[in-house]
Amino acid sequence: MSLYFRASKPFLTLKVRFLVPLPSSFSFCTNDAVVNNNRSVVLFRAAVAEPELLVRVLNTVRDRPVAALRFFRWAEGQTGFKQSKLAYAVILDILARNGLMRSAYCIMEKEAVRMGDVVDVLMDGRVFSSEVSVKLLDLLLWIYLKKSMLGMWWLVFYKMIAKGLLPDVKNCNRALRLLKDTNLAREVYDVMMECGIKPTTVTYNTMLDSFCKQRQVQQAQQLLLQMQRVGCSANELTYNIMVNGLSHKGELEKAEELIKEMLRLGLKVSAYTYDPLIRGYCENGMFDKAYRVEEEMMSIGVLPTIATYNTIMYGFCKWGRVSDARQLLLDVMVKKDLMPDLISFNTLIYGYCRLGSLGEAFLLFVELRYRSLVPSVVTYNTLIDGLCRFGDLDVARRIKDEMIKHGPNPDVFTYTILVRGFCMMGNLPMAKELFDEMLHRGLQPDRFAYITRIVGELKLGDPSKAFGMQEEMISRGFPPDLITYNVFIDGLHKLGNLKEASKLVEKMLYYDGIVPDHVTYTSIIHAHLMAGHLRKARVVFNKMLSKGIFPSVVTYTVLIHSYAVRGRLERAIFGFIEMQEKGVCPNVITYNALINGLCKAEDAYGVPDD
Repeated sequence: MSLYFRASKPFLTLKVRFLVPLPSSFSFCTNDAVVNNNRSVVLFRAAVAEPELLVRVLNTVRDRPVAALRFFRWAEGQTGFKQSKLAYAVILDILARNGLMRSAYCIMEKEAVRMGDVVDVLMDGRVFSSEVSVKLLDLLLWIYLKKSMLGMWWLVFYKMIAKGLLPDVKNCNRALRLLKDTNLAREVYDVMMECGIKPTTVTYNTMLDSFCKQRQVQQAQQLLLQMQRVGCSANELTYNIMVNGLSHKGELEKAEELIKEMLRLGLKVSAYTYDPLIRGYCENGMFDKAYRVEEEMMSIGVLPTIATYNTIMYGFCKWGRVSDARQLLLDVMVKKDLMPDLISFNTLIYGYCRLGSLGEAFLLFVELRYRSLVPSVVTYNTLIDGLCRFGDLDVARRIKDEMIKHGPNPDVFTYTILVRGFCMMGNLPMAKELFDEMLHRGLQPDRFAYITRIVGELKLGDPSKAFGMQEEMISRGFPPDLITYNVFIDGLHKLGNLKEASKLVEKMLYYDGIVPDHVTYTSIIHAHLMAGHLRKARVVFNKMLSKGIFPSVVTYTVLIHSYAVRGRLERAIFGFIEMQEKGVCPNVITYNALINGLCKAEDAYGVPDD
C-alpha cells in the first residue's frame, strides 16, 4: 500500500484551484469566480464524499502542509463528509513531517474518542515511518492522559509496545502520576523496564510517592535500592518522599538516617524534609525527640515554618496537652516572629473541644476573627463536633444555621456530625430531618453519612430501617464494604439477633467476597460472651487466629472481662499474659477488668500498675 498517488490532469487542476489565495475557507467563500466554476465544485464535492479522492488531494499538496490542513478542515465541515481513518492518518503524517505538531494536536484532541481507529493505520510500517508514528502516538497518549481517558491510553500503550514502537518516557511518567492503583502503576513500570524505556528520576520519584501513599514503604525501599543499582541519581524530592513515607509508617529511625544521608551527599534539606519526622515523633508522644530534631534543623540553618509548629501543636492536642500547645503558639508569635495561621487556631480549637473546654474554644474563635483570619468550614465543623460530643446540640444547630446565613456553607461532614450527635442522644426524628435537609441543599451524602444513619437506626432497635438505608446507599453507588458489614453485624449482635448476624457474616464472605477482620470477629466473640456462650466465643477466637487475623486490645479485653466477672480468674490472667506475649499492649480498660475480677475474689495482689 502506498500513500503517494500519481495525480491525473483534472486532479492537478483541483490542486491549483485549491492553492490559489482564497478570502476564507470554502464553507463561507463568496467569491463568484470560485463558486461559478462548476468543474472545481464537482471535484471538491467528490473529495468530500470519496475518502480515496480526499487522500489523493492531501498527498498532492503534501509539500504545502498549510494548504493541506486548510483543505482538510474545509472538507471536514461539509455535509456528506465521510470519516476516513486513512485520511486522518495522512493529514497527521503531513503535519508531523513538517513540524506542525500543534495543528496535529488540535485534530487529535477534537477526534480523541474516534482516534482509536486511526491508531492501527499510524502503526502500519508499510505506510508511515516509525519516527513519525511515535511522534504522533506519543502526542495521542498525552491527549488521553489530559482527558483522563486511561482505558484508551492503555490500549494505545500496549499496541505501541507490541509493534516495537517505544512511547516517550515522559508519557509513561505522566501515566504513573495519574494511576491511583499501585498495581497498575507497577505494571506500567515493569513494561517500561522489559521493553527498554529507560526510567528517569521522575519515574522513580512518582513510583516511590505512589508506594508511600499506599503505606507500601517496604516496596518503596526496594525500589530505591533498584534506582541506586541502575545508576539513576536520587534528588532532594526522592529523599523527601521516602522520609515522609517512613515517618507515616512509624519507622522514624530509618527516616532520620535518610536525612543524615542527604546531608552527607550534600543534598538540600528544608523544613519540608524535617516536618514529617517531627510529626511522627509528636504522634507517638515523643516530644523530646521532636524538639531535638527542631534544634538540629536550626543548627544547620534550616528554619522551622509555621507548618512545623502547627505539627507540634497538633501532637500536643492529640495527647491532651492543650496548655502546652497554647504556650507554643505564644512562643511562636513572640520569640520566633511567626504569625499563626488559620490551621494554628483550628488546631487549638480542636484540642479544647476534645477536652470539653468549649468556652476556651469559642474565645479562640473570636480571637482568630480579630486577627482578620476567616473561619473555614473546618473551624465550624470542629466547634459543632465539640458541642455534639458534650450534648449541646441546640447550640450546634444554631451554628449550622449561622453558616447557612453568613457562610461558609455547611458541607456533608457538618451534617454528618449533627446527625451522629442526635442519634447518640436518641433523637432520631431530628437526625432524619437534618439528613433530609442535607439532601434538600443539594449535598450528596458520602458513605460515612449513611453509616452514621444506619448506626442510629440500629441503636434504636429498628434494623429494617437500617437495611433500608443500606439499599439507598447501594442505589447511590456505595456498595457494602467491610465497615458497613461490621456496623450491621455489631448492631444485630447488640440487639441479640445472633442468627441474623451470622447470616450476614456468610453473605459478606461468600456473596460479596469481603474477608472479615479483627473488628468482625471481636463483635462475634463479644456477642457470644454476652449470651454466656464462653466456649463458642473461644472457638471463634481460635478460628480468628487460624486465619492469620491478629486480635486487638479490644478482643483480649472483652475476653478478660468476661472471664473475670464470672470468677474464672485463671483464664482471665492467661489471656492477659497471652496478649502481651503476642505484642498487644493492655490499656486502662484491660487492667480495670482484671483488677475488678481479682478484687471480687479478694486477691488483688501482684497486679502491675498501669
